Amino acid sequence: MFGHRPDGKRLKDVDPIVQITPYLMPMRCDAQVFLQHDLDYEKMSRYIVEKSREGQKITFMNLIVAAYVRAVSRHPEINRFIFNKQYYARNNCSVAYVVLKDPQNPESNETTVRICFDLTDTLFDVRDRMEESVDTSRKTQEADFLMKLAGGVLKIPGFTTVIVALAKLLDRYGLLPGSLCRELPFYSGLFVTNNGSIGLPAPLHHIYNFGDVSLFMGMGGVQKKAFMEPDGRTRMRRWMQLGITADERVCSGAHYAAFFADVMHYIACPEELEVPPETVRFDKEVEYHVPKVKQKQN
Repeated sequence: MFGHRPDGKRLKDVDPIVQITPYLMPMRCDAQVFLQHDLDYEKMSRYIVEKSREGQKITFMNLIVAAYVRAVSRHPEINRFIFNKQYYARNNCSVAYVVLKDPQNPESNETTVRICFDLTDTLFDVRDRMEESVDTSRKTQEADFLMKLAGGVLKIPGFTTVIVALAKLLDRYGLLPGSLCRELPFYSGLFVTNNGSIGLPAPLHHIYNFGDVSLFMGMGGVQKKAFMEPDGRTRMRRWMQLGITADERVCSGAHYAAFFADVMHYIACPEELEVPPETVRFDKEVEYHVPKVKQKQN
């Protein structure tokens, strides 16, 4: 209330042209912009194989999330969100995604993990945080917080509508408890889904109006497309699809263009993610840090 939220700090010096857009497009579904990129699957695969020979296990999702974290360290404007037509700087760099409880059983229950990163994280730091979170989630026999919450409110007919309406009202005015925001995946800077793992193309996923997610990335399957080599020869090359949905109100198009250019650059040059960034930018009066986890030796 009065501009205070547990997940961010209100910004008052936003460009007027940008600041007026929530009044024209009050909901995230009003302002969705869809983008598609082709990632060089062969180059990414070679890097992953090379790291595996060095004893470092890296996945495609590790690369994409690490590229996102590094790009946010250069463009904090992307890590903003809008509530009640007001702009906020998120006080964390968080990513959420769905994982199977049992990766060997495609029919097992799903769970959602939400991970907070430090903007100085390297690719290996990102990998370790993701592995730790997923391992903890899979080892837990009990249902996670979101499953317990959903199961509880659904037991009483009509109670779900009341609870959801109350949560939305409290959230609108920044009164939703911070502990709840930290548990729910809907309060993340980025939501990622890996449709390629189940043989589907990259989705252009909607952005939830509930919560504060402003960016969605969907990994798709691998496709072969013609590619022209520098010497002019054409050959077939494998590409991984990446679908992106963004809330265009968050910042200017120039900021988005620079951010996505950095994301694509770091995915293409992952070796640059092996070392911490030389500098990190934060929004004014919004600096946050997350302790490192011990790096695993694979």
